[in-house]
Amino acid sequence: MTSSFPLSHGFSAARPAVRRIGIQDLKAALSRGVDDFLAMPTHVLFVVLIYPIAGVVIAAATFEQDLIPILFPLAAGFALIGPFAALGLYEMSRRREWGLPAALTDAYAPLHGRSARAIMGVGLVLALIFLAWLCAAMGLYWALYGGVTEPSLLAFLDDVLTTPRGWTLIVAGNLVGAAFSLLALAVSAVSIPLIIDKDADAGTAIETSLALMRENPGPMLAWGAIVAGMLVLGMVSLFVGLAVVLPVLGHATWHLYRRAVG
Repeated sequence: MTSSFPLSHGFSAARPAVRRIGIQDLKAALSRGVDDFLAMPTHVLFVVLIYPIAGVVIAAATFEQDLIPILFPLAAGFALIGPFAALGLYEMSRRREWGLPAALTDAYAPLHGRSARAIMGVGLVLALIFLAWLCAAMGLYWALYGGVTEPSLLAFLDDVLTTPRGWTLIVAGNLVGAAFSLLALAVSAVSIPLIIDKDADAGTAIETSLALMRENPGPMLAWGAIVAGMLVLGMVSLFVGLAVVLPVLGHATWHLYRRAVG
């Protein structure tokens, strides 16, 4: 970033103060996120990214039986690494807020120097949480199903939805997934926006995000529920809705950070 930016990018080891927020702040952040998306439509970029990934997943489900049990954990785990994938959206919202150029070519300007290392540090933590979730999900599956693999995705879904062990997998899997999602939310709620805004290091950014979660457990849990609900809506529409949901959530996260961190 150049010196013409109106925000200071000098690093301070002191953790920024976090504010008390409420449901109105969540609504305002979402509203601003929609406004940013309409002003800077990035859905084309997400279509280009989403559909090749979806195609690989569908192909794997069709031709590789051993991967069928991990498809839902993979899809659900996308929310765990979403904050890292949205870093370009945070930068675009920041630029628009300050009247700076906000083209797609400017989206990844923060990926330089110490900011890049800090962002990658947070990304590594999220990736480890994601891998831990996949291991936990597969461990649960093996505990209930042993080495049995279904011949097709439809056969697997039929077993999951119509047998006691299938419903045990659904309930236990969602509880375990919720725990990992809560951890990822606490780590990443505002950490990457803080790095982009203040050039903080990864440790300070994560510490600030955890502090925000401690100070505002109710609103932050509500925010997590909103994010999860919007992602589900995007996925059940055959991934089409994700092209809108992901950019809106990314922009909204920036505005939530601006309201929550002093």
